[in-house]
Amino acid sequence: MPLFHIHGLMASVMATLRSGGTVVVPPRFDPMTFWPTATEHRATWYSAVPTIHQLLLMRHRGERPAGAGWLRFIRSSSSALSPETMRQLEDRFGAPVLEAYGMTEASHQMASNPLPPEDRRPGTVGKETGVEIGILGEAGELLAENLVGEVVIRGPSVIDGYADNPQADAAAFTEGWFRTGDQGVLDADGYLALVGRLKEMINRGGEKIAPREIDEVLLQHPAVGEAVAFGSPHPAWGEEVAAAVVLKEPIAEKELLAFARERLADYKVPRKLYIVEAIPRTATGKIQRRSVAEALTEK
Repeated sequence: MPLFHIHGLMASVMATLRSGGTVVVPPRFDPMTFWPTATEHRATWYSAVPTIHQLLLMRHRGERPAGAGWLRFIRSSSSALSPETMRQLEDRFGAPVLEAYGMTEASHQMASNPLPPEDRRPGTVGKETGVEIGILGEAGELLAENLVGEVVIRGPSVIDGYADNPQADAAAFTEGWFRTGDQGVLDADGYLALVGRLKEMINRGGEKIAPREIDEVLLQHPAVGEAVAFGSPHPAWGEEVAAAVVLKEPIAEKELLAFARERLADYKVPRKLYIVEAIPRTATGKIQRRSVAEALTEK
């Protein structure tokens, strides 16, 4: 992770130094040299975005790399990790995968799946760590467990305001809670599942569709390496479901859509599928769905 990003700076560097560990900082990420470096230094964990995890999986499809034998765990944060990618990481590299949830306004980590033997749950970002997490309803009320709403946080690591920006403060804070802009749900055990960014929800004729659900279904197909669903403008519905996929092997578009149709409600099945060689990302490896939508629908 780049050190100008809170994930790289706090989770990877500062947390390691604070705990008395050693940080290994290669010049850049390279899937060809990653495992030789990990082997040389006997690295016991690494933290990355799903993009990097997927690149490592694509590079190592055979025997377990030597450096993986030293790993106590693999950490994933800053973007949603699909349960299928988590399963492949654990199978291929032999270490438990801990998906976590963080943001700059909370000095990074807010929730994480725990280490074994505690329960880590695919599709969730685990339980709160150092902050209090709540779910806010549309009327501004705190919701009970298993109800979907906006994720809110409060605690000593959370900012109390933005610099010289009262408009941002008014939108971000509600009765002491910081509004993350993420939609999620807490279960009875306190595990948080993120549904998606509120501003990235697809609105198809009034039906609110979480694009992450479509991503995860497409990623279950063995020919799909990456998948990103988004809303595409539609004259009647307002928005229609579309998706971009990067393939690991050739497959017909109609076959992929048939696969999705077996696993999704009809209104959630992509009406348009873009087969691309790469999906646009930010410098930190994040996917911004609106940017992907603009790049592809303009073509």
